[in-house]
Amino acid sequence: MAGTGTLDQQIPVRVFGGPTALIEYGGLRFLTDPTFDSPGDYPRPGSPLLTKTAPSAITPADLGPVDVVLLSHDEHPDNLDDSGRALLAGVPLTLTTSGGAVRLGGNARGLAPWASVELDRPGGGTVTVTGAPALHGPEGAEAVTGEVVGFVLTSADLPTVYVSGDNASLGLVKEIAGRFGPVDTAVLFAGAPRIPVVFDGALLVLDSAQAAEAAAILGARRVVPVHFDSWSHFTEGRDALVDAFDAAGLADRLRLN
Repeated sequence: MAGTGTLDQQIPVRVFGGPTALIEYGGLRFLTDPTFDSPGDYPRPGSPLLTKTAPSAITPADLGPVDVVLLSHDEHPDNLDDSGRALLAGVPLTLTTSGGAVRLGGNARGLAPWASVELDRPGGGTVTVTGAPALHGPEGAEAVTGEVVGFVLTSADLPTVYVSGDNASLGLVKEIAGRFGPVDTAVLFAGAPRIPVVFDGALLVLDSAQAAEAAAILGARRVVPVHFDSWSHFTEGRDALVDAFDAAGLADRLRLN
């Protein structure tokens, strides 16, 4: 795999396990889907049991200040757990789905697909965060898995960053590429999660081969995969990602911690 280059240093992305990563962009610190609870079973009324298999690489206390949480959705513990919910209270802004903002209250703000919010940068100028459409499963999944949103970060003097959220639709990736591509950095949720009793085991988020295809569609110079470890319903991990990007001729774009 190729080493990191200048822009990798310009847009640092640190991955902590599951869907949780810290992106430093324009002097602001963005945290994706915060999950810091211990391994164990996480039951939800009326929903399949989810089991966490590994701890986060960091604790909330070790994070330092967070300016914005980019929360793809609030309804599943593998995207927002108890520790993550507690962290939200100390963050100035949480961007999430419209329904999630209502449920969470406080500092949460709903961001519909293609809607944007401008954030002031500490040194002057702004960062624009645009909501990106996402589909958490096959067509029609919203009625079961709920509303999900991704994010695109842009600024006048910085390369574009895309955060997919729990998206399983390459068709939506093509729409995002049509508006924002090529992107510099794609933070892609992958892991091929499947739950046998949900949509007969259909993919709920991209598998490894689809993540490589998404990278090609986006023209991404760098791909940082998240959401492929630490939970038992993720069916493909690090090795599958490496193999898929190798097979697609995109190994030089893949960045794994």
